[in-house]
Formats: sequence, structure tokens, C-alpha cells
Amino acid sequence: MEQGKIKTLIILTPGFPENENDSTCVPPQQIFVKALKEVSPQLNIIVLTFQYPFFSKEYEWNGIKVISFGNPRNSRVLRFFSGLRVWMELRKLNKEYQIVGLLSFWLDKCALIGNNFAKRHKLTHYCWLLGQDAKAGNKYFDKIKPSGGSLIALSDFIVREFGKNYGVKPAYIIPVGIDTSLFNKIEFERDIDILGAGSLIPLKQYAVFLEVIYELKDLFPAIKAVICGNGEEMGRLVEMVNNLDLKDNITFTGRLPHTEVLKLMQRSKVFVHPSAYEGFGAVCLEALYAGAKVVSFVQPMDMVIQNWHIAADKPEMLQLIQAVLFNPDKSHQPVLPYTIQDNARAALKLFDL
Repeated sequence: MEQGKIKTLIILTPGFPENENDSTCVPPQQIFVKALKEVSPQLNIIVLTFQYPFFSKEYEWNGIKVISFGNPRNSRVLRFFSGLRVWMELRKLNKEYQIVGLLSFWLDKCALIGNNFAKRHKLTHYCWLLGQDAKAGNKYFDKIKPSGGSLIALSDFIVREFGKNYGVKPAYIIPVGIDTSLFNKIEFERDIDILGAGSLIPLKQYAVFLEVIYELKDLFPAIKAVICGNGEEMGRLVEMVNNLDLKDNITFTGRLPHTEVLKLMQRSKVFVHPSAYEGFGAVCLEALYAGAKVVSFVQPMDMVIQNWHIAADKPEMLQLIQAVLFNPDKSHQPVLPYTIQDNARAALKLFDL
């Protein structure tokens, strides 16, 4: 025990909000960091963010020190040297504070530096596997060679996926959480039949979303669906809407502030998440708390979660949505399987805090 030094938890992440109004940068992770401070206000937390924001400076975010190593042009050359800058900062922090541990978000460059620094200085380091970093082909697995005891998985699905791809079973599971205080207390009219929200990239399969709406239109001619988000597939999806004659049924909102997406969830009957791969979509938990029914292809947890329906394929997804729309539950009770405070406590327990 180092006398006089403040106990400090270091979090390493590729990106973090640039200010307290930035609600769209890694929402689940920023909610988690806030919860750590809430459940352990005496703990000093310092966040080192490698790439985003695109500036290098120290700033305060909700009472937490953040040190950014980004660069305005997001230059690859400058990113190459950011690892050395982070290492030097860690050495400085280790002299100034009593570091109780390091937590890396994702198995990537952050985890590599966090793991190496922890080994060099005999500190505790955990890596939180948060989704696509558990897929096959992650170059950082061979560089780090993590043990199962150093890995936290976001879900049962990630435990299985990582074990299948790398032969290592993460020892801990800490699921995603949500901030219930962000939800509007007003009761909204459920005037959106189906909502989708996420990055419009091929992995998320929003073409399947549109195909489902097209088939449902035969039974519900006035069906109203909304897709929130932006991405490389936007042009293709707009073209599909035109070709399938869904212009009166589909609305694209583009990227919205987090609280605006939550309001749309509170207006929705069904939240459809057609992603082919998902560690544990926080949007699904948010939709459940907003009172919507959720239908997805991926089942993140082995336990059954109320109002979350899992489809094996597109025909079953269609059947599940039909069943909800034909027999609407007018109560729209919020469902909260995990609280973010419990998730934060579980993480702190790993560091004996």
C-alpha cells in the first residue's frame, strides 16, 4: 500500500465523448463510466482515450479526468506514435497515484498497452470484450495472449464466440447497462409500429429490416417504420425503399442525439434488431425499458429476457412481429434485466474495490 497516494482506476479506450453534451460516442461505455463514479464516488477515475476526440488535451467530463491522445487530422503517422505517448502518460500517473488497476475497452491497441504496462509494473489489468473484437482474426489476441482470467465478456454469446475462435474462455461476464434517468417520464402515443436503430453497415442487415416491412405491408398497409442511424448502406437502403414502394411506410432519421432515439423507442410498439452479429446491443435493452417488444436474430444471454423474442431466420422474425402487431400489449411496461449500477459494482469487485 502506497501511503498518501490516491487510489486510481485507469480506463483505456479508443474513443470517449469530447464533452458532456456528446451523447453519441460509445453511449454504453460512457454510461458505465458514470455509474462507476456514482457507486464509488471516492475512487479517482482517469480515462485515457486513444483516437477520439480528434485533439490532444486533458479535460473534465462529469467530474472525471479524461486525457485525449487524438489528433485533428486523425493522421495515421501521429496515431502510430500515440502508443508511446500513452505509455509515458501511464508512467507519470503511476508515480503520482496508487493505480488499483487498468480496464481496457475492447481487445485492441488499448488492451495491448494496458496489458504490457500492467505486467511491467505488477498491476491488475482486465480487458472487456465488447463485440466484434471477439470475432476470428483479431490480431491483438496473438500479441497479448490473454488468459481467461484477464477477460470480461459482454454476454454469454461473446463467451462462446471468443472460446470458439481462440480456445480461451473469458472468466467473467458483465453485461451492457442503460441509464434509466435519460428516459422521458411522459407517456407517448405508440404511433411507430416498428423501429430500428444502429449503424447502417452490412453487418447490421437493415436490408432484411426493409424486406420484413415489405412483407408486413400486405397485412398492415399503413404500417409505419422508422430507422435511426447513418452509415455506408444509406444510399442502398433508400434505393430499396423506392424500389419496394415503401416511401409512405419508412422514415430515415439519420443520426440523432441519444435522448431523441430514446423518445422514438417510447413511441414504438416493436424494436427490430436484424444484426447478424451482436455482442449485446444496448439499444435492445433501451427499447425494452421504453416498453417496446424486441425482436432480434442474436440472443446475447442464455437466460430468457422478458419481451425479447429471438428469431432463427427472416420468416420467423416476420411471424414474431406479426404476432405482436396483431395482439398489441397496451401496457408497455418497462423491462430492466440489469442495472448499470450493478454492472459497475461487478467491475469494481474485480479490482477488490
